[in-house]
Amino acid sequence: MRKEQFICPYTVYDSIDELEPQDAELVRKAHEATHNSYAPYSKFHVGAAVRMANGEIVTGNNIENAAYPSGLCAERVALFAAQAQYPGMAVETLAVVAHSETKLIVEPAAPCGACRQVMVEVEQISKRPLRVICQGETGPIMVFDGIESLVPFVFRNTLL
Repeated sequence: MRKEQFICPYTVYDSIDELEPQDAELVRKAHEATHNSYAPYSKFHVGAAVRMANGEIVTGNNIENAAYPSGLCAERVALFAAQAQYPGMAVETLAVVAHSETKLIVEPAAPCGACRQVMVEVEQISKRPLRVICQGETGPIMVFDGIESLVPFVFRNTLL
């Protein structure tokens, strides 16, 4: 028997001003997307912005539903919209942020497990690492240089 450890590498920025201009723009677009969120139940508004290989940006926001499983996360809305609008185009970077009506979110908003699994597939289709940028309403920004930093032991479709 042996004990092993998974290491999750990422970079932390103290403010949006420290980011490269392209990344700062993506985070700002994600913040703007929170205003389109429909979150009457959780009061937790999430916005996402995806940068495609051609430089285009596609945004998404969370949509809740009284039948809770029928809602959809901002990350998946943005990624699915990006794939629908730019079929075959690689996805380079995804930014996700969150705002709450009940408290100030200062810690980075991490994608849920279902969104992470979709990111695995998007990265596989794109044939390049998917950078993921996370921020709350304010506070530090975490940047992951590939989905394996967020999902240990990824489940991949070996047919792609």
